[in-house]
Amino acid sequence: MGEVVEESNNIITLLRVEMESPAAEEQELVVSAPPMQLQDNSPYLSGKPLLLVEHPDVTTRRGGTHSLTPFFTPLGSPIRRAIQMTKFDPQDAWLPITESRNGNAFYAAFHTLCSGIGIQALVLPVSFTILGWTWGVICLTIAFVWQMYTLWLLVKLHDSPETGVRYSRYLHICQATFGNKLGKLMALFPIMYLSGGTCVALIIVGGSTLKLFFQIICGHGCNAKPLTTLEWYLVFTCAAVLLSQLPNLNSIAGVSLIGAATAIAYCTIMWLVAVTEGRLEGVSYDPVRPVENVALIFGVLNALGIIAFAFRGHNLILEIQATMPSSEKRTTYVPMWRGVKVAYLIIALCLFPLAIGGYWAYGQKIPENGGMLTAIYLYHGRDTSQFVLALTSLLVIINSVSSFQIYGMPMFDDMESKYTKRKNKPCPWWLRALFRTMFGYGCFFVAVAMPFLGSFAGLTGGVAVPVTFAYPCFLWLKIKKPKKYSMMWVLNWVLGASGMVLSVVLIAAGVYVVIDTGIKVSFFKP
Repeated sequence: MGEVVEESNNIITLLRVEMESPAAEEQELVVSAPPMQLQDNSPYLSGKPLLLVEHPDVTTRRGGTHSLTPFFTPLGSPIRRAIQMTKFDPQDAWLPITESRNGNAFYAAFHTLCSGIGIQALVLPVSFTILGWTWGVICLTIAFVWQMYTLWLLVKLHDSPETGVRYSRYLHICQATFGNKLGKLMALFPIMYLSGGTCVALIIVGGSTLKLFFQIICGHGCNAKPLTTLEWYLVFTCAAVLLSQLPNLNSIAGVSLIGAATAIAYCTIMWLVAVTEGRLEGVSYDPVRPVENVALIFGVLNALGIIAFAFRGHNLILEIQATMPSSEKRTTYVPMWRGVKVAYLIIALCLFPLAIGGYWAYGQKIPENGGMLTAIYLYHGRDTSQFVLALTSLLVIINSVSSFQIYGMPMFDDMESKYTKRKNKPCPWWLRALFRTMFGYGCFFVAVAMPFLGSFAGLTGGVAVPVTFAYPCFLWLKIKKPKKYSMMWVLNWVLGASGMVLSVVLIAAGVYVVIDTGIKVSFFKP
């Protein structure tokens, strides 16, 4: 027994001598990896290894001040590096979301603005007709603060210093955290529904607005034969499909900037027109109170669903953050959170005036279908400058085409990933173009078949609630494992459970309202 202990002590002494020698400090580590993983355009490397731990002496020689605790010996660094290298997936370098890792805080702000503000904001005043002034403002504020917290959780969870893994897609982090089957069951339908369903809604809104724009430009005495609504849908879809040929998420940063600018512009124009033109005659702010208590409850829940619908876009946050380079010293959290804060400050400056100003001007007369967009043409079509109306329509069209690109990107990524996994090679350009064309015209077919989808704002909000308000809390609990009964543990459990309960009741309320109000269902009659 004494010989064994003595031999162990000798081995430890030799290891210490070798590690303290200059030769050991200068020795390079050679790691074998697939060629694709070591290219500059690799999605995980991006010219810099991800989350690598250096020898403290090497850091000192380079002028750094970083030091490690005695627990992290130089022997641990090669092991940790080798483990991380095996986790890099070279196929990510072939997919549109992670093909380019040259993003920055500005790109993040552009993408977040384009995905976080848009046509869904136009129906916010409708929720106030049920909730009234006080509860409308309170619920809108709570929803904004809640979704900002879950945004922070997602941004923090994107990079995992413990494992060196980057969660570049919402679906993937759910599968990695909750298991492949459960994660897919929880997240696949809401994420794909938000992406594909939003693209369908954009075709409906964009095509209908194109028709209005033509009527305004042409004037009352125009002799030109107008296109049908279906043909305007097709014109919009052709423009969206053509623009969708841009290769990856980073390449559409300029498109997102245009989309964000146009969304800010038309939201501002709408609430300014509503406020400057003054309140309508006979406007009432008394909340709608149905006779039956059941109808009242479901009406309130549907209004909450409309507010939740306005704060969609969380299903794209990890994807946007995936476009940034990362290393151990500079994770993506700082630039991404900076971009998100700027974007949502601007979003708040658009959504709150739009909701409050629109409800002040129209009260209970706000149209349920279309919200502010319909109200502008309905109540101010004659007393407002035709230039302002035409400009508003054009801004809505441009924003819809731009938003189509960022919401369609997860669908493009999913289609191409199936090909790359099967063939183990990048998707050729002609097949990539075919995939995106098929998706675009598939959405066109759904828009023509079910043009009434725009009336399901409350129901759509119920589907979006888990992705926005609940799942990030459960992901934090599972990945970060906060101390039991600590503030973070209690907060995330309360918010996560509340989000799931809210989702169920909002979906039920949305279905009830659709049935009760008798939405005109007109298949293939846009």
